[in-house]
Amino acid sequence: MRSLLDAVMSLGRGLELPQVLRGIVEAAVTLTDAEYGALGVVGGGGLSQFLPVGMDEELIASIGRTPCGRGILGELIRNPAPLRLTDLADHPHSAGFPANHPPMRTFLGVPVRVRDEVFGNLYLTEKRGGGAFDADDEAVVATLSIAAGVAIDNARMYHESRRRERWLEALGEITRSLLSGTEADEVLRLIARRAMEVAGADCAAVLLPAAGSAEQLSVAVACGTGASRIAGLRVPVDGSLPGMAVRGGQPVVTDDLRADPRAYPLGTDRTDGPGAADDSNSGAGAGSGSGEEVYGPAVAVPLQVDTGCGALRLCRLADRPPFDDTEVRLISGFADQAVIALELARRRAESEELTVLHDRDRIARDLHDLAIQRLFATGITLQSATRLIDRPEAAERVGRAVGDLDTTIKIIRSTIFGLRTTGDGAPDRGLRRDLTDTVSRAAGPLGFAPALRIDGPVDAAVPEEVAQHLVAVAAEALSNAARHARARRVDVAVAATAGEVALTVTDDGVGLPAGGSGHIGGLANMRARAEMLGGRFEAGTPEGGGTRLVWRVPLPG
Repeated sequence: MRSLLDAVMSLGRGLELPQVLRGIVEAAVTLTDAEYGALGVVGGGGLSQFLPVGMDEELIASIGRTPCGRGILGELIRNPAPLRLTDLADHPHSAGFPANHPPMRTFLGVPVRVRDEVFGNLYLTEKRGGGAFDADDEAVVATLSIAAGVAIDNARMYHESRRRERWLEALGEITRSLLSGTEADEVLRLIARRAMEVAGADCAAVLLPAAGSAEQLSVAVACGTGASRIAGLRVPVDGSLPGMAVRGGQPVVTDDLRADPRAYPLGTDRTDGPGAADDSNSGAGAGSGSGEEVYGPAVAVPLQVDTGCGALRLCRLADRPPFDDTEVRLISGFADQAVIALELARRRAESEELTVLHDRDRIARDLHDLAIQRLFATGITLQSATRLIDRPEAAERVGRAVGDLDTTIKIIRSTIFGLRTTGDGAPDRGLRRDLTDTVSRAAGPLGFAPALRIDGPVDAAVPEEVAQHLVAVAAEALSNAARHARARRVDVAVAATAGEVALTVTDDGVGLPAGGSGHIGGLANMRARAEMLGGRFEAGTPEGGGTRLVWRVPLPG
């Protein structure tokens, strides 16, 4: 009795479930003087977990696969009541032992209940001294099983509270990351990684609607074991676990991907041979002889992101326990909260972008209504004053000032057009921005920054095809100036009118090559691009030396 009380007190102090389970088996072995003991956790119609005591690691490894609930062990699952046997082989349900298993005759089995549900079974064999387990042993182990049920329940509640705490920490990290301005792709990667860590999974993937196909999902983010083999692959919405989660809006769980007909092979679209990833092995190449990891338990939960409904899929290795109902609820809730955080971050980014656009529109309006009007009035005043100036050189200077004011007005108007473009970061970024980037990149090879002037609504008036050729010609002209002209100044001007767009590149370098040598091939390429679009190209020398290239292309009405 003292040993039983000591065992019960010892179990009550444990909070970590693996520690409690092993302590239960060790206490039962000690109380009954058994040589071997084990605790089998019931799940999925068999044993989902088996914890042996009395065998060293080498012996366990030589036996191989752990029991799954057949034979005598399965008898206690089917009939959860104490079972004592003098000789295991005499029982009609005895299935024998695998190779390398130690001989066992006497047996005592007792179910362990947690809140009126069978959690598992205690198995004890080979009572020391050659005797059989008696009624006293059964009574002691039955009493121990009651205390074990309480200890397991406490450990599970403690584990549950710790797990919820980790989920909350992960959600807090994701929210902080979003609010700090982290890119959505990085946040999705963080969601997958933290979900994998907290759920105790071995691989996590975020699948989003595939570009150009409403009936497929693409692996946008993958982390964990085998992640590199499934990143970017596609699965159909109809006929896959993630697709079922998307269609039904509910979590989809499987205990073994290898045996589940719903598990669609991710690697169908791959052509790289047997190592292709699939849902039945999560990219592990099962059955290919590659020796790679094989996945079994998996869960897929819907993930409603701004690009459409996707899914978060978590997998564990085949020899690990399946995802239980509590874990599935936590994973699903985690995905819902993560999506809310993503949506809030997207709304915040849209609000900030709208504020910037409103501010840019206000600045453009003020420039147009105030700065241009004042400059225009000043130019008119100076122009009218030239009639009152007697000295020709003074009148000439005033005329140049009026010309400079006119140029300044054109520059401000170009700036206004630039401010009123969306700048939303879409793939079609606009001719104005592409030209700015092209000129900025040329500053390195040239050794100085070229001047750029853009007149007119180039983003709205110039078609995409013409814009691509224009940017290519500008890049070619700047490259030629850097390699051959030895210039100290380069001016790039683009003007869009109702009828045409013109690109003019002027430098103060050595001029055009004599005899058609040098970079004449680049000039021919520019001329060919212009003629392809029905335009023309001119190359000449401006007053004062250097090179002037003029590329003109008509615009649609």
